Amino acid sequence: MNSIEINLNREENTQIIFCEDALAEVGHASMVFTDENLNRLYGEKIRAAFAGAPVYAMPAGEVHKTAETLFSLLSAMAEARLLRGDRLVCFGGGVVCDLGGLAAALYMRGIECVCVPTTLLAQVDAAVGGKTAVDFAGVKNLIGVIRQPARVVIDVGFLNTLPDREIRCGLGEMVKHAALNKELFDIFIKNKDKLHDLAFLSGLVPKNVAFKAGIVRRDAQEQGLRKCLNLGHTTAHAFELCGGELSHGEYVLVGLLFEAELATSRATYSRDYIAQLKELALCALGGMPPLPAAGTAVKLARMDKKNHADGCVVVTAPVRKGEYTLLKIPFVEYEWELARIQGELC
Repeated sequence: MNSIEINLNREENTQIIFCEDALAEVGHASMVFTDENLNRLYGEKIRAAFAGAPVYAMPAGEVHKTAETLFSLLSAMAEARLLRGDRLVCFGGGVVCDLGGLAAALYMRGIECVCVPTTLLAQVDAAVGGKTAVDFAGVKNLIGVIRQPARVVIDVGFLNTLPDREIRCGLGEMVKHAALNKELFDIFIKNKDKLHDLAFLSGLVPKNVAFKAGIVRRDAQEQGLRKCLNLGHTTAHAFELCGGELSHGEYVLVGLLFEAELATSRATYSRDYIAQLKELALCALGGMPPLPAAGTAVKLARMDKKNHADGCVVVTAPVRKGEYTLLKIPFVEYEWELARIQGELC
């Protein structure tokens, strides 16, 4: 068993554990939060591991990452009479980790939370770093707090039950990390033929987690360095909110393509690096998918929490291997740029 410690301050230390039996490593649970799909797959094992702990299962999917689901979970926690010293175990993908982490942060002004991420995206990204949220008023992650879980217990064995699309979803965040980290980038470029090989990706989970944990350790509240992890996400969220058919991670790959193109017109960049990154993102996507109109996406991007109040969108753009820049672009120009890039790529 290997572990990574994120020491943020005396009140917030997260231990990230890699193991082969996650439920045994969690310890105790006062309540388990999961989704209905996972409850069908693992419900018996969960109940056997945490005998006596109530299990609350939300409907599966991003569409249910809402304030209504949050308050349903909080109601269940209150009915179970959880107290300040109790522990909520979040067993699931990014939606469960985000929503459950927020519930744990709010309940009695904060109880302990342990995440057991079961998807590739959750293992390499969503469960690491303490960002918790629900979507609200048509905006992704509009309501949330940054609060670290006490533990994150990662078992890559859970990935064996995932459909191909969930693997591609996690691959989006892994390619994002690679765009920001020289070692990961070189590994991906040398292994482009293995991008959809689960054994290859599983082996890279610890390196991805270590990279993100290092960023969070230095900037937990996203005051500076952590903004690099928004790479691909401004444009991804805009298209995602249009009600498209892709997963979050697939839209991140689309966002990487668009924001790499933005770098070529608005920053000093490495031509070879941008070409390699675009090839990597397209290979991960399996080809350019159909997208909503850029104009509609930009209207939704106006409420992105990374934006300034001066009519500009803020984009984290890749420029060279392991390097990025923040682009502040007026919305009118951003809409024109997205439409231009969409015409070239689609």
